[in-house]
Amino acid sequence: MPPTIFVSHGAPTLIGEDVPARDFLAGLGRGLPRPKAILVVSAHWETPAPCVATASRPETIHDFHGFPEDLYRLRYPAPGAPETALRAVELLRAAGFAAAADPERGLDHGAWVPLRLAYPEADIPVTQLSIQPAEGPLHHVALGRALAPLRAENVLVLASGGATHNLRELAWNSPAAPPDWARAFDDWLA
Repeated sequence: MPPTIFVSHGAPTLIGEDVPARDFLAGLGRGLPRPKAILVVSAHWETPAPCVATASRPETIHDFHGFPEDLYRLRYPAPGAPETALRAVELLRAAGFAAAADPERGLDHGAWVPLRLAYPEADIPVTQLSIQPAEGPLHHVALGRALAPLRAENVLVLASGGATHNLRELAWNSPAAPPDWARAFDDWLA
């Protein structure tokens, strides 16, 4: 049975960087049981209510700007997981969520960056679930509980985002120390 995991994927440039986070993600797939499908909960897809991607051939979405041109040519051609997506919608609706299916949604960089490293063969079906930031943590814990049966169905639930993420506070041209709130949360998380 695959675990449910969270990865802090970093910037899309992580794919080519020589850093421990890249090495960790590159070895992740080899260290886990092979799932029949992957459900990625990406912090880069926000909707008012939970939405699950049902595309059979999800496109690679380059949802970022100002990065090296090579990143825009990268693709993650994994097959979609429409059956898993519809099962997720069913579980969410049974738990009282107004869940919907999106047949057009592709894989944003919160999905394809870690997956390209962990599963470079792109041969495991993938779907994505949106988040609802305005609903807060309890809402998302309830989403996770509703989706828990997927583990017994050999579906890896992979949450992806940043452990801390606030680009408005990032000092782009300064090696300044992280803000106190980010350091405190990172220490708590560790």
